[in-house]
Amino acid sequence: MSPYENFTSIEKRNLVIYMAGIMMYKFGLEAFTGSITLLAQDRFKMESRYTNLAILQGLNQAFQCVGSIAIAPLIRRFPTKSVLSGSIFCFALLSALIIIIDVATGGQIAVGKTQRYGEWNSLILFPIYSIIGICHGMVELIRRVIPKDIVGGDVLKLKRMDATVHIFYEVAGTAGAFFSTFLVLNLGNALAPAMTPFLFVFAAITWRFVGLSDADVANRQHLETLERSSIITQIGHGFQHFGLSMYRGAQIIFSSRKFLWLIPGYSLPLFTHRYLESQLTPAFAKNVLKQGAYAQLMVGGSNFGELLGALFVLFFASKIKTPLPWLRLDALGLLIIWVLPYSYPKIPENALSYAWTLAAIWIPVSFGWAAGDVSLAAYIQSALAAFERPDDKVSPLGAVMAFLYVFYIVLYAVLGVVLGGVIDVEVNKGDIRPALVKVGGIMYTIVAVILLAATFIPKGSFAVNPEIIDNVEIRDDDVDGELAAYTEEYKGHKSEVPESKI
Repeated sequence: MSPYENFTSIEKRNLVIYMAGIMMYKFGLEAFTGSITLLAQDRFKMESRYTNLAILQGLNQAFQCVGSIAIAPLIRRFPTKSVLSGSIFCFALLSALIIIIDVATGGQIAVGKTQRYGEWNSLILFPIYSIIGICHGMVELIRRVIPKDIVGGDVLKLKRMDATVHIFYEVAGTAGAFFSTFLVLNLGNALAPAMTPFLFVFAAITWRFVGLSDADVANRQHLETLERSSIITQIGHGFQHFGLSMYRGAQIIFSSRKFLWLIPGYSLPLFTHRYLESQLTPAFAKNVLKQGAYAQLMVGGSNFGELLGALFVLFFASKIKTPLPWLRLDALGLLIIWVLPYSYPKIPENALSYAWTLAAIWIPVSFGWAAGDVSLAAYIQSALAAFERPDDKVSPLGAVMAFLYVFYIVLYAVLGVVLGGVIDVEVNKGDIRPALVKVGGIMYTIVAVILLAATFIPKGSFAVNPEIIDNVEIRDDDVDGELAAYTEEYKGHKSEVPESKI
């Protein structure tokens, strides 16, 4: 029996069109984010290079929150597919802006390892990348909404669609990370994302052909009757609602041992994973391997590990019923980062083989994190099911997830800058190895200990593979739903859909 047997011909058509667009989006996104990180790493002044890089990435993530808040009033007024296409089109224009600025000021294709940048101030990256964060946040959140507009409210269809899209999304992400290495080596950091605007525009055009379901039309007509104020006013209400969600989330998390461990269990591993891919790996590639482009090879291995970890949870959900074994595996996997201070190629010709080796090593590291992230999100859904009330102004699930994600952003903004300063100090002395020991070794070991200790906080957690913790039973549909919605980045905002009562 085909898994798509219950799909109508129109739903199958829309699914194929949507998947084509999402793969183009993810492929272009990997090329863009990797190249921008390498570009910023080269363009920022050496004295504060990694401190500024942490600030840049922290601002981008903070503005993703702003973009996600702006989505609710927009889909009240316009078809979901139009909002998605418009967001990705704006993303395309902004991603092209950096390339245009570089070329207009004299930038050229790189020759070997020599980057030939234009004459422009690197500080311009801060406002551009921040605004890009708004578009990015809008695209990432709207992807959580549109599946229901394609196949309706059928739970089985939604699971199958989301699982299919997830697999192709991660495949495109892995391929995009690997291919961006080729682009950086041949075009240079500034021109490498040249294909990204075109892929984003093609994705926007492709998504315009997604058929509009009757459910989407009826839902939007209903929403239009609820509030007729301007979009700006509704966005303001969105920020107010977000503040209430943060307050409610803090109340729930700090009210009980049952939820308190979620901060070190969810937010802290998310920080270490993002920091590894966006800061530590590029710093290692540039200063040790002497070729920043090789960082994308290692990120590609990390992406592949995430895909395997998420799929592994799906297949073994009935055997491993709580997130604790996965989180403990994640904690042990963090110790693998100790390989960085001692991975020094003796001759430059071996740098590429070192990069491929580390790409393979990053697979189990990200495998543990992804498995823990997916299963923990399913646990949170089940644990908060009893808190949900039809008349709640703020969804408890949305509030908790919003609080955990914002906690991660604050952690990245503070700790990322501090760690960036540690790397800057050692790099300016001429040897990054002491920084890799302090950051890649000691810091990740401390996090591993904290995470491992946190897994023993819930009641019933001392078993190797607990059947149930804190009297919370994780339903299979929670695991399936989290696997379907799981993505490599911006995972915390999947909860803001119920928050906004869309």
